[in-house]
Amino acid sequence: MKAAVFHGVEEPLQIEDVEEPTAEEDQIIVETEACGICRSDWHAWKGDWSWIGVMPTDGLVFGHEPAGTVVEVGDNVERFREGDQVTVPFNLSDGTCHHCRNGRGNICEQVVPLGFLKMAPGAFAERFPVRKADHNAIKLPENVDPVDVAALGCRFATAFHGLAHRVDINPGDWVAVHGLGGVGLSAVHIAEALGANVIGIDIIDEKLDKAEELGADETLNANDVKDVPQAVKQFTESSRGVDISVDALGVAETCQNSVNSLGKGGQHLQIGLTTSEEGGNVSLPVDNIVMDER
Repeated sequence: MKAAVFHGVEEPLQIEDVEEPTAEEDQIIVETEACGICRSDWHAWKGDWSWIGVMPTDGLVFGHEPAGTVVEVGDNVERFREGDQVTVPFNLSDGTCHHCRNGRGNICEQVVPLGFLKMAPGAFAERFPVRKADHNAIKLPENVDPVDVAALGCRFATAFHGLAHRVDINPGDWVAVHGLGGVGLSAVHIAEALGANVIGIDIIDEKLDKAEELGADETLNANDVKDVPQAVKQFTESSRGVDISVDALGVAETCQNSVNSLGKGGQHLQIGLTTSEEGGNVSLPVDNIVMDER
């Protein structure tokens, strides 16, 4: 079968013939119908994340935002049949650890990131395997477009989990989203659905326009202002600052702008992951965080 294969940092992926996957006892094989391109794929391709143990090796097949159809089912799989349309999360968990048993399989002790290890080749291929399929795969409703749901298990689920489960949003709160890529635009959409007043911040006008389509009440081109946090605060009553601020990009500037956009008692949500420039560490105004109970 054909796949887009990684052969080195910043080298173009090569379309090649690779070995056809066959289902182990707990696996299903999914024929890819659509797959998003995630910034995490870009991070790996750039050679980022060695500081957290992610070191892509020659021959990897990326791709972890798929939707597709089950074409083979392992002997021990109970929930799926050939012909089922499914999606899967980025992090394939084992279903047995403490976190999995408490509904947090995304931080499983034995997590396997789809497309980042040889044992879990990704969906930039005609077909790909899903381990622990009964636990990880999700059957899709009938008559949905694979393109519409391909990113559900990564960018959208990430933004939803962050906003719905990790911070406290109340209707009428002000939420700023710094960085309007896939996960940032998902965050805008979800925050609006949760009743928030949403501010979208980016440097590309097309992304700002898309944020407005998805429910942003205000948008800000960061290139047009000298002080992004101060400009964000101007949208809020008495310039008090936002209640929730999301860094959906992960560079030092957006992380710091997000924290500094908060009002007293505000909550910062870190979704974006860093590049080699930050190397996993960003300096923050700790004293202000403490004194303002951010």
